[in-house]
Amino acid sequence: MQHFSRSNPSMNRSPASQQTNQQEGGNKAPGRDNNPSNGGKPLDSALQNNLEAIRCQFGNSSDLIVRKIGVGPSAAVQCAFVYIGGLIDSQSVFRFMDSFLADAEKNELADSHQVMANMDWILRHLPVTVGDIHVEIQLQTVYSSLLTGHTVLLIDGCRQALSVNTSGGEYRSVSEPTSQTVVRGPQEGFTESVHTNIAMIRRKIKSSNVRVESKQIGHVTQTDVCIMYIHGIVNEDILRRVRDRLAQIDIDGILESNYIEEFLQDSKYSVFPTVNNSERPDVIASALLEGRVAILIDGTPFVLVVPAVFTQFLQAAEDYYHRSDYGLIRILRYMALVISLLAPSLYIAITTFHQEMIPTTLLISLAGQREGIPFPALIEALMMEVTFELLREAGIRMPRAVGTSISIVGALVLGTAAVDAGLVSPAMVIIVSITAISGFIFPSFELGISVRVLRFVFMGLGASFGIFGIIVGLVVLVLHLSHLSSFGIPYLSPMAPFRLSDQKDAIVRVPWWQMYTRPDAYHPMNQQRVPKEHDPNEKQHDQGEQTQR
Repeated sequence: MQHFSRSNPSMNRSPASQQTNQQEGGNKAPGRDNNPSNGGKPLDSALQNNLEAIRCQFGNSSDLIVRKIGVGPSAAVQCAFVYIGGLIDSQSVFRFMDSFLADAEKNELADSHQVMANMDWILRHLPVTVGDIHVEIQLQTVYSSLLTGHTVLLIDGCRQALSVNTSGGEYRSVSEPTSQTVVRGPQEGFTESVHTNIAMIRRKIKSSNVRVESKQIGHVTQTDVCIMYIHGIVNEDILRRVRDRLAQIDIDGILESNYIEEFLQDSKYSVFPTVNNSERPDVIASALLEGRVAILIDGTPFVLVVPAVFTQFLQAAEDYYHRSDYGLIRILRYMALVISLLAPSLYIAITTFHQEMIPTTLLISLAGQREGIPFPALIEALMMEVTFELLREAGIRMPRAVGTSISIVGALVLGTAAVDAGLVSPAMVIIVSITAISGFIFPSFELGISVRVLRFVFMGLGASFGIFGIIVGLVVLVLHLSHLSSFGIPYLSPMAPFRLSDQKDAIVRVPWWQMYTRPDAYHPMNQQRVPKEHDPNEKQHDQGEQTQR
C-alpha cells in the first residue's frame, strides 16, 4: 500500500515550485527511500554493468539516450548521462551537462579518483544548478526517475547515481475550457500537465497555506496523483478520508480522472455522481476556499473535487460573475431538471390513464393527432428518445464541423418524416424536444447522464401505473438521495439536513457582501469568509445624510 509523502519536503512540495535542493555549506540532496535492505537491487560500482542493466530493463528502446563522456585529463574518469527522449527538456539537460563538465574540469576531478565513490563529495564540490536533485542507490529508483523525465548521472567507480529533474516535452498550451464555457469570467482551462494545473491554482490563491501532497498510483502507469487543500480551512476528517481512499486504490493503470472517481465514490452503484469535477481553475480555487479538497491527476484536464452535494451540480461558475439575481437562473435550472426527468412520463401517464385531467379542447386535439398512430404512447416516446440519443452520440463522435449539422438536420428531417409517416404524433415530438432542450441546461454533464437514465425508468412507471407509479418512483428517488453521502457529508445538504446559514448559496445566490461564512455543510476549520457588515447601500445612504447635515 502506498501512502502520501509528507515527511520529506522534497517529495511533498508542489511540482510547480520545485527548486534546486541546496543547503548552506553545500547542496547535498536528500536520498529517497531506496535502502537496498528493502529488496531493491543496488547499483554496481562498474559503469558498464549499470548501463547494461538499464538497457536490459528498457529492452534497448530507441528513445533511451545514453551519452558517455570522459572527464579530466586524458578522460580518466568515465561518466554517463542517461535520459529518455521526449520526456525531458533539452535545454535543461544541456545546462546540466555543461555545468557538471565545467565544474569537473575546474576542480580537477580526475586527480582524486577515490572521491568518486562518494556522491556527497560531488554535490559539495560540483554544484549542479538545474532541477530537483536526488541521490539514487537502487536500480529500481533509477528506472522510475528516467520514466518521470529525470536525467541520471552515472560515474564509473561510484555506487550512487545523481538524478536531476529535467522533465519537459510537448504539452498542450492553456486554452479556453470546452465543457464549461462562460460569457463573463476567466477564459482559461486546465491542461494535461499536473504541474501546469497546480501552478494555475496557485496563481489564483497566493497563500502559503495551500498544500499539495502527491503520490503515484498504478503499478504500470505510475500516474502522478496530487491532492490540494488549504490548511486551516479544510476539515481534517474529510482530508483523512481522501488520503485513506486514495491509498486503498490498487490498479495497474490510471489514464483519466474517472478511474480515480469510481474508486472514491461512497455509493458504488448509484446513478448520481458523488464526486464533482471541473476543468476551470477558478472553480477549483473557489472549492478550496470553501474547505473542499481537489484531486489532480496527470494526463487529464479534469480535476476532481470532494465532497460534492446535489446542489453543486446545478450551479455554474458564471453565477458568481454577474450581479446577483437571487436565484432566478438557478430556479430555471431546477425547473429544467423536473421537465427533463418527468415530462415524457407525465405525458404517457395522462394520455394513457388520466384523460379526464386534460381540458376537453386539448383532449380532442390530441385525439385527432393520435388518430392513425399504430403505437401506444410509451412506444412513441421510446422511439423518439432513442432516436434523439443516437443523434446526440453521432454529433459528439463526428468532427465538430459536421457533428452540429448532423444533429440539427437529423432532428428536423427525422421528426418531420416520422409525423408525416404517421409513426408518432406532433405532440410527442414537442414533448421530446422540450425534454432534450431542458437536458442541455445542466452545468454538469454527469448529472445529465443520471437524469437521462432515470427518465426511461419513470417512462416505464408512467406507462404501467400512471401518475401513481410516478409518485411512488419520486418517493423512492428522494429516499435514495437522502441515503447518499459524499465523504461523510449528506448528499442533499444543505436541504436535508436543513442549514439556514447555507441557504444563501443553495437554490438562491445572495450578493457576496451577504455571504459572511463558508458553507457549514463541509465543517470548515475557519468559517468566517468576510466581515459581517451592514448593507453597502445603507452605509452610502448614511454617509450622504451626514454630508447634507
